[in-house]
Amino acid sequence: MKQTTIKKAVSITGVGLHTGKDVTMTFNPAMDNFGIKFQRIDLDGMPMIEADVDNVTDTSRGTTIEKNGAKVATIEHVMASLAGLEIDNCLVQIDAPETPIMDGSSRYFVKVLKDIGIQELDAEREYFTIPQNIYYHENDRQVEMIAMPLDDYRLTVMVDYNSTVLGSQHASITSLKEFETEISSCRTFCFLHELEMLYNNNLIRGGDLNNAIVIVDRVIEDNELEHLAKMFNKPKVEVKKEGILNNVDLRFHNEPARHKLLDLIGDLALIGVPIKAQIMAARPGHAANVAFGKKIKALIKKVRSNVNVPKYDPNKAPVYGINEITKMLPHKYPFLLLDKIIDIGKNYVVGVKNVTINEPFFQGHFPGNPVMPGVMIVEAMAQAGGILVLSQVDNPENYKTLFMKIDGVKFKDMVLPGDTLVFRLELLAPIRRGVCLMKATAFVGDKLVCEGELMAQVTPK
Repeated sequence: MKQTTIKKAVSITGVGLHTGKDVTMTFNPAMDNFGIKFQRIDLDGMPMIEADVDNVTDTSRGTTIEKNGAKVATIEHVMASLAGLEIDNCLVQIDAPETPIMDGSSRYFVKVLKDIGIQELDAEREYFTIPQNIYYHENDRQVEMIAMPLDDYRLTVMVDYNSTVLGSQHASITSLKEFETEISSCRTFCFLHELEMLYNNNLIRGGDLNNAIVIVDRVIEDNELEHLAKMFNKPKVEVKKEGILNNVDLRFHNEPARHKLLDLIGDLALIGVPIKAQIMAARPGHAANVAFGKKIKALIKKVRSNVNVPKYDPNKAPVYGINEITKMLPHKYPFLLLDKIIDIGKNYVVGVKNVTINEPFFQGHFPGNPVMPGVMIVEAMAQAGGILVLSQVDNPENYKTLFMKIDGVKFKDMVLPGDTLVFRLELLAPIRRGVCLMKATAFVGDKLVCEGELMAQVTPK
């Protein structure tokens, strides 16, 4: 699967749920590996905030992200729309501290994003497949969540608020392809007693009973209905027999549970990596969703940090120095890119390349902002692989190595003058008829900058 973005910028206008302020939000296309970022264009310097669980600072009445004093509140419905449409890269510009609530769901965001069009980018989408069960629970709120291994993304939610009106509800999807039709239109909800508390605390100033389902969980008198009508500038407020305020028709019989699933999708999108898992959540909320997301992200970091990073001690004598390498490899300046071999075994080799500003390719590859070309990194890795193969033959100076195939090469970060590249290449299969298939990785320090699979053939000169 390729990463995606939108085809061009598109704006949507509404009011913030809690602030009641008018807000215009613009979705902008973004490049590969950009991710999702929010930008406060109404603040000096127009600061950006990455949509990341580590930037979440408040989950009391929605999910708020903040960085260096700039914040954006109630982002969960926006994040759910982007995740539900599997849009990987987008810059969301906003001119207020809170996203527009619209009708309390994601459907308006989904509509403008689909209307403008989604396009593929060149980079591959990198999923993280949950390797083992991950649990999260909160005893006091009876929250239970689990992520289980699955080669897909499925979510199930159960809500139970001990309410005779709402009761116990379930909702689930077996694929994000169901999000638009089954989940995106489901509105946020609250109980009447919460509504009164929020309003008295100067919140929900953008609420107008059309952007939320209000569940009446107690007997309500006529004079209270009149008060609510004045509060929300409505001529009349009524209670349906189902216990829903103002005769709002539910879009699904289990719309509250479906909205909780919508929130869960939006909050888990803050992990920053699309995951493959079966998610099951009982009584979830924003605080639990974010805490669960942080637990998953911590596992992702741990798994990815366990890459076999070679250790380089410049004080240790190399296995092969430049003089031995020059005798083994047929390459000469300016195509000899390997400086030393620091470790070698029957099935692996570790090589070093010191990157300096004197490299000939820097004269043309962005001389004002030099970056080592990716093809040169791959070539240097291949030369280290050539040493692995040539070390196992007699008279290696009589042989040369030729590329046969390059597969799955990914460039993770820039390599700059002053960096020391350390390569590790491992055989993926025994060498047969001079053909070797290797897993190649390149590091600067502990940072993986390039990886891929290389196939080469050793032939006589």
